Amino acid sequence: MKYVILGNGISGICAAETIRQYDPQSSITMIADESVTPYSRPMISMVLSGEAPPEKLPIRSDRFYEDLDITAVLGNRATGIDVNRKQVIVDNNEPHHFDRLLIATGADPRPIDADGTDLKNIFFMRTETHVRSMLEAIPGVKKALVLGGGLVGFKAAYGLIRRGIKVTMLITSGYPLSLQVDETAGNMILGELQDHGLDVRVGISVKAFEGDVAVTGARLSDGSSLRCDIVIVGKGVLPALSFVPRDAIAVDLGIVVNGHMQTSAAGIYAAGDVAESIDIARQIRWVNAIWPEAVTQGHIAGMNMTGRPVAYKGSLSRNVLRILDLDVMTVGLVNPPENSGYEIVSAVNQRRKTYRKLVFRDNILVGALLLNDIEQGGIFLGLIQNEMPLDLNRRSLLDTSFNFKQLLP
Repeated sequence: MKYVILGNGISGICAAETIRQYDPQSSITMIADESVTPYSRPMISMVLSGEAPPEKLPIRSDRFYEDLDITAVLGNRATGIDVNRKQVIVDNNEPHHFDRLLIATGADPRPIDADGTDLKNIFFMRTETHVRSMLEAIPGVKKALVLGGGLVGFKAAYGLIRRGIKVTMLITSGYPLSLQVDETAGNMILGELQDHGLDVRVGISVKAFEGDVAVTGARLSDGSSLRCDIVIVGKGVLPALSFVPRDAIAVDLGIVVNGHMQTSAAGIYAAGDVAESIDIARQIRWVNAIWPEAVTQGHIAGMNMTGRPVAYKGSLSRNVLRILDLDVMTVGLVNPPENSGYEIVSAVNQRRKTYRKLVFRDNILVGALLLNDIEQGGIFLGLIQNEMPLDLNRRSLLDTSFNFKQLLP
């Protein structure tokens, strides 16, 4: 058997280890555009903030490929797949034959529509190379511009503030974390940021960057301008699948997979940020580009590729983030469509800066949003994952003193 894995992120790593566990003899080839030892992508924000040195990024030994007898084709990005001939083409035009193929190429930063993006000191924050380049630029930086009010934007802003750099955040939507929280929580977060003196501007985007060689400023959509020595773009990601033949492999936002992580093409699988599977809470296909789902999907894909059928129940979004004095946790479907039959219960305490919101479909909990007092978040996560029927007063779950033991059979 010839296994080929595209991508050496956590999904590809877990798949390779699983394949080797169940098939010690067959060949495994891993193709990836990054040449470094497999590393923790979530930790790059800690490197930016100075909480961890770059040397702490690797999550596997530098003998990883050798120890697992993997042929590593690094520094090469896939450019095409010939489904009929079972070949992968990389940017050096060398074909790689496969019997089983896993597409685990992750996601690429979402580009921005602005003039002057080719100036120096304008960075995405997605890879180890990105953060190392930022660290090289930071010694001469006094003012930073962070684009995007999502998770990446917040982590970038936090890292820069810790290094004594003045930060301005531009958020296109009306409040921060608009993809993770609702308007109530978003406005509470915005108020917290402003109370701590952070320059946050909502409903505004960048039209152009200014500078001769390196960026020195930006022109904004409201007609104003601001000075900046560095720009970090955190506008989200898109599945990295430009090389996938859409006439042979079904693609929506991500590569569509079934419960065994298999694509519409026989012998070809997908896992991680590039894969689109059923979302447990939403009950529709969704791309949940988070680390724990990438780990699980990689393991399950590896097992199925070796002929051991294992079903994947589906993915579930969840995030935990600390923003100054606020702890934020979101799980599942937090912002259901209006007039869609979902039941919502919530409670807010502005004085204590707490907010709880639970979303139900019939008697099943499908979403939870907690602002501070997040200690019970793991219980809500379990209830959503297990789709446990809850025949009780919905509002009782908002009380932090609720005894969850009464839910046990």
